[in-house]
Amino acid sequence: MTTPAHALILADGHVAPVATLDSTWPGWSDGIDLVIAADGGARHADALGRRLDLWVGDGDSLSQGALAGLGRSGVPIQRHPTDKDETDAELALLAAIDSGAARITILGALGGDRFDHGLANVWLLAHPRLDGRDVRLLDGAARIRLASAGPTDLGGRVGDLVSLLPFGGDATGVRTAGLRYPLQGEPLRSGLSRGLSNIRAAAVASLTVETGRILVVESPATLSR
Repeated sequence: MTTPAHALILADGHVAPVATLDSTWPGWSDGIDLVIAADGGARHADALGRRLDLWVGDGDSLSQGALAGLGRSGVPIQRHPTDKDETDAELALLAAIDSGAARITILGALGGDRFDHGLANVWLLAHPRLDGRDVRLLDGAARIRLASAGPTDLGGRVGDLVSLLPFGGDATGVRTAGLRYPLQGEPLRSGLSRGLSNIRAAAVASLTVETGRILVVESPATLSR
C-alpha cells in the first residue's frame, strides 16, 4: 500500500459543513488520501463526501447496525475494548501515525458535550509519537497546532486572530513577525493570558521559539467582531 501523504481523522464531535471549512480554511483538505473514523465520527463521512478507509474504536458511539454496515461495505474495522487507556481519537491518531502519514487533520475534536474530551484532543498534539508531523485540529471557528522550539510559519489570511499560548510550561525567546502585536525575544509564561488574540497583519507571518512549546490557535477574523 502507498504511504499516505495526508490523513483525515473524523472524531465524534461537531463538524462544520464542508462549505464552511473550505471558505474559512482554504486548502485544508488538499491531498487527503486516507480517512479514519474514530467510533461515532463515522457519521460525518457522508456529509463530507468521504469514504472511510478505516474505522477504529470501541463501538460505544455507533450503533451495531451502523458498524455492521461499514463492515459490509468493505471498511476495515479495528475494534477495541471499552476499558482501555486510549480514547478512540488517540487510537485513530496512532493508526494514522502507523500508516506513515506526514500530515494529519482531525475534525470533530473540539465540539461536543464533553469538555474534557476536547481538552484531551488538544493534548494529543503533544503525543510523543508524532515525530514532527504536521498535525492540526480543525473546525469552523478554530485551527489548532503545536509549535516547538525553532521557526514556525504563521502565514495566512490578514485579519485573522492568532493566539499563542505556552503549552506545558513557559516558552522563552518568543519572536513573531507579521502580527499586529510583536514579540521580540520575550517569554510567554504559563498561567498568563498575554499571547491571546493577536492579529495577523500580513499574509507572510512567522513565529520563532527558543525553548518550550506554543499552542497556536487561529480563528477567522469574523470572530473578533
